[in-house]
Amino acid sequence: MVHDDRARAESFGQRAEQYHQVRPRYPEALWDLLLPRPGLTVLDVGCGTGIAALAMAERGAEVLGIDVDEQMAAVARRQGLAVEVSSFEEWDPRGRTFERVTAAQSWHWVQPERGVAQAARCLVPGGQLCLFWNVGRPLGEVRHALDALYARVLGPESYSGYASGFHHERTAEDLRDVEGFEPLPMETLEWQGHYTAAEWVNLLPTHSDHARLDPTIREELLEEVGGIIDAFGGSLVVRYSTILLRWRRRGELE
Repeated sequence: MVHDDRARAESFGQRAEQYHQVRPRYPEALWDLLLPRPGLTVLDVGCGTGIAALAMAERGAEVLGIDVDEQMAAVARRQGLAVEVSSFEEWDPRGRTFERVTAAQSWHWVQPERGVAQAARCLVPGGQLCLFWNVGRPLGEVRHALDALYARVLGPESYSGYASGFHHERTAEDLRDVEGFEPLPMETLEWQGHYTAAEWVNLLPTHSDHARLDPTIREELLEEVGGIIDAFGGSLVVRYSTILLRWRRRGELE
């Protein structure tokens, strides 16, 4: 299971500033779903550099972040966010409760059973566990050229996008019929991102599968990625789906 690969899970801090600058954000419609009114209390699990937490704070939420990596937390704190350094499973809520527990691109690093038990302790009755991911794939002929490059360099099962579509599927299965929670309908929000060759090449190493490649292989791969994008006009369009899974803790919202 991916959450057991702690070296990969904790590899992001090496590029914390780069991560904050280049990682894609989220569509406004996501916050419409999560935060129907200002003032909601939010615990953001695996908050990283605070990309999602900042957006929620700008919507009027009171956000506390948790992240296992001090380097990522330091970037988030510089944005004005309150962050505590811990894994979610080991974190001590000290009696604090929240109306939302969120995880942006991070729940797959949490042990499912322990994570859900911790969320149940942290949520008020009627509060929601909200897990979401950006899933992206390049559009057009350039995608086929990139797929061929990754197959040649990393093997036929490798992936040329920046995120797979499997994390939400595994999570939905892991949390099927979880005790004490009522599932809400899955939401899928479609949008597009536009990148120059340099922007895409800067984004890729912030993902753990690229970050953990042998440095020589990674640099050669990224150079070829940039060359392919340049050969197709110098820019890339990525079709994103922001996928939201939610569960409501049983009981009335206090």
